[in-house]
Amino acid sequence: MKKTILFAAALLAAAVSARAAEYTVDSGHSHVGFKVRHIVTKVPGGFKDYEAAFSFDPAKPEASKGKFTIKTASVDTGNAKRDEHLRSPDFFDAEKFPTITYESAAFKPAGKDKYKLEGSFTMRGVTKPVAFDVEFTGLGKDPSGNNRAGFSATAKINRKDFGINWNKALDTGGVILGDDVEIQLEIEAVEKK
Repeated sequence: MKKTILFAAALLAAAVSARAAEYTVDSGHSHVGFKVRHIVTKVPGGFKDYEAAFSFDPAKPEASKGKFTIKTASVDTGNAKRDEHLRSPDFFDAEKFPTITYESAAFKPAGKDKYKLEGSFTMRGVTKPVAFDVEFTGLGKDPSGNNRAGFSATAKINRKDFGINWNKALDTGGVILGDDVEIQLEIEAVEKK
């Protein structure tokens, strides 16, 4: 009987220690950005207001899951006039669609510290599957004793798939904006206590 109780306690302890840690994104040490071609170059932008919570266990990454929410009105490209246009119905339509969301469905190993994150991306009321290439950049402890995890992630979407069709023809041929949007995330997250 005593051996059975000890064995059960050992199994319980192993299960608890193997559980994926829960994290929230530290937006002060993270970046949610994008790039879009403008005539001849790629112009960067980002969002200032976002939140995310996810679980991650380096020993069992396939069990990871999470959700990301971005406030569209917080778009920031360093140009106030352009940002106002991006908030308008021509682009994000921030008043009607205040958030962009991403909810994970699968997290698959793709090499050493590399993963493929698959999930549902919703923007302007349209939901499509989008996959991110993710690099796990490590675990560390901050000066306050909090555990932190780092990730870099990239994906590419076609803005027209989400109803963002605005463009303008150039006199010399072609158009002002490209259709492809490169999404770039630099994430530092804090483990929930």
